[in-house]
Amino acid sequence: MTFTPTDMALLKSHMAVCPGTRLHDRLQHVRIGIWQMQLLAQKHQPLLANDLAINDFEAGVEGRMDCVDSASNTTTYLHILRDIRELPGWTVASPKVRSRFDLTAVHWTAVIIDNASGRPWSVDSWYRPNGHLPMVMPLASWIDKKKAWKPPFARLNSTPHSIDELCKTNLHVLID
Repeated sequence: MTFTPTDMALLKSHMAVCPGTRLHDRLQHVRIGIWQMQLLAQKHQPLLANDLAINDFEAGVEGRMDCVDSASNTTTYLHILRDIRELPGWTVASPKVRSRFDLTAVHWTAVIIDNASGRPWSVDSWYRPNGHLPMVMPLASWIDKKKAWKPPFARLNSTPHSIDELCKTNLHVLID
């Protein structure tokens, strides 16, 4: 699929909502970028709209993606964001797997590395439907099977009513 200059301009305008340099703002910037990339891809591939969270309710549905698909797509989107200079301070890494040999627990995620600290972060879009904000957390916590929707990561992975709420917060988020 090919994204138009208009697509990229809209993407950048949404990402501009979160220009801050705090780690929280930079992670929200990444989340907005993946969310918007998913919506753009869905515009070109409407079956992506059938991809619901976690795969529990979509067995046999055309367009369903497993965690490998989600990690691969998210990594591709991260590369696109990097190429259009919307990932300042981040390096895109290869997807990572946890519980590789446990068929009931194996799971994949996209990964970014914070250039300032060298810390890798999970960017996991599988837990939410296509076209929604992905979950982010330190990769070590993801490997330890911590839940991104529970403390201390719940505020970092909020699903606000508007895009403006993602970065315009005075909350100091605990992210360790």
